[in-house]
Amino acid sequence: MKDELKSFYTAVLLSLVIIFATNYFFAVPEQEELAAKEPEVAVVKDVEIGANEEADAKKDEAEEPVLSAAEVMEENPHVMLENQVISGSIRIKGARIDNLWLKKYKQTMEENSPDVELLSPAKTKNPYYAEFGWLSSDKSFKLPDANTVWNVKGKSLSPAAPLVLEWDNGEGLRFITKIALDENYMFTVTQAIENNTDSDVLLFPYGVIARKPQQSGLASVVHEGLIGVFNDKLEEVKYKDLAKKQKEFETSGGWFGFSDRYWFSSVILDNNSPAKVKFSNNGEFYQADFVGDAINIASGSTAQSQNLFYAGAKEIKLIDNYAKNLNIKKFDLAVDFGWYYFLTKPFFYILDYLYNLIGNMGWAILLFAALLRLAMFPIANKSYENMAKMKKIQPKLKELQEKFAADKVKLQQETLLLYQKEKINPASGCLPMFIQIPVFFSLYKVLNIAIEIRQAPFIGWIKDLSAPDPLLISDWTGLPVPSVLNIGVWPIIMGLTMYIQQKLSPAPTNKDQARAFALMPLIFMFMMGHFASGLVIYWSFSNLLSIIQQRAIIIKNKD
Repeated sequence: MKDELKSFYTAVLLSLVIIFATNYFFAVPEQEELAAKEPEVAVVKDVEIGANEEADAKKDEAEEPVLSAAEVMEENPHVMLENQVISGSIRIKGARIDNLWLKKYKQTMEENSPDVELLSPAKTKNPYYAEFGWLSSDKSFKLPDANTVWNVKGKSLSPAAPLVLEWDNGEGLRFITKIALDENYMFTVTQAIENNTDSDVLLFPYGVIARKPQQSGLASVVHEGLIGVFNDKLEEVKYKDLAKKQKEFETSGGWFGFSDRYWFSSVILDNNSPAKVKFSNNGEFYQADFVGDAINIASGSTAQSQNLFYAGAKEIKLIDNYAKNLNIKKFDLAVDFGWYYFLTKPFFYILDYLYNLIGNMGWAILLFAALLRLAMFPIANKSYENMAKMKKIQPKLKELQEKFAADKVKLQQETLLLYQKEKINPASGCLPMFIQIPVFFSLYKVLNIAIEIRQAPFIGWIKDLSAPDPLLISDWTGLPVPSVLNIGVWPIIMGLTMYIQQKLSPAPTNKDQARAFALMPLIFMFMMGHFASGLVIYWSFSNLLSIIQQRAIIIKNKD
């Protein structure tokens, strides 16, 4: 029975490892690099969202070169924006939020590394921007679009000074867009219309985020693509899923946008107004847009529409505050907590608390491991006591196997009688292992999604706990080592702790199973060598605590 349970556990664990290994080593970018140019138009409700900015006039011209953000800004005037955490600008032509840098985060760990660039203008290498406006099914209306040059009131956008953009269509409609920015990553876009015509006007508010995604090999670990919550239901759409067919949703409230590993952009919808949302791909750009419910602007009156726009880092506590204070439903699901949401999110908050207490995320992970072992102490203690007893009766089990080698039924009966006589529950040894599976994968998720762990250092050569151990075998031996086998020091330490822990446990009586189990530390050592170093350090320390506990119980149970 014990061997069967251990075989089952091994099969489950190895299956999970194979899945993660396949995802990690063979994950491919979901979207190839695309030519950088303005997007084609997308059609919603018989009206057009987006603009190709004189693309028709350029169809026969040679493809334009890719420009830098600075070069694009020289072509089209921008109004600067800045607060404590972001800087950037808004393009006056089209009232487009298309230039945004995250001042708290650096692109690499190298000295003088530039800030992370989130939004980027069209014609750059990776265009990514948002715009808001009005639509009409009546083609005779002259509405502002991506080519409209707005009149600007204000020199810049900051938390203390909103930006006001105005435009008159010359036919009795005056458009006023007010953009406000808080101290973090949230924009408030209020669009007003003054109807000075002799008749009522029916218009639809819209918002659109368009981008050409960068390549990423992490899509199988953390969702990267289009995302939204519609009618309280989370929708995650991978880029490749839009290759042939667009996705459409109808909702009241919610939000939608683009999700990367650590960053995301999102339009937050009005909870009291229905809207239609569409995710599409025209072959070059991906687009997430909404069209709101029709608004009737009576003659001589003013009407307005308001939406929030988030563009920044996935700071979990900040996102939770926005969800609570602004009543944004399930906004925290912008962070890919995975299947074990009920564990992953609490684990993050525990780690964050410990980090604030200690001041180092690596030590916080070790303290977390210790607290987790303490919480599991009663279960683990009972398990290790059974394992110690199992190890003591190994000679008796071998005798039974030899004696009843030809009678499997009798062997099973005698084995169960021996367990009852020695008061051993063979299944109890597997319980801590099964408990650790969701714990392991929840922590694995935390280390992959939490921006608070990105570029967080430990001691020695570990400068980024979210990255694999950088001190590889090839570095300190000078030998050419295949990439799969080229692992760091901490994975080797973890493999050694697994080996020691295995030696303290009763070995399977079946020789084939014994050989398979003997290889487990080696397999896990090379597998974990390519995982986040924080996870490897956690597992190593957790193994060390288990070894101490097991050893103490073995000594206690000696005759």
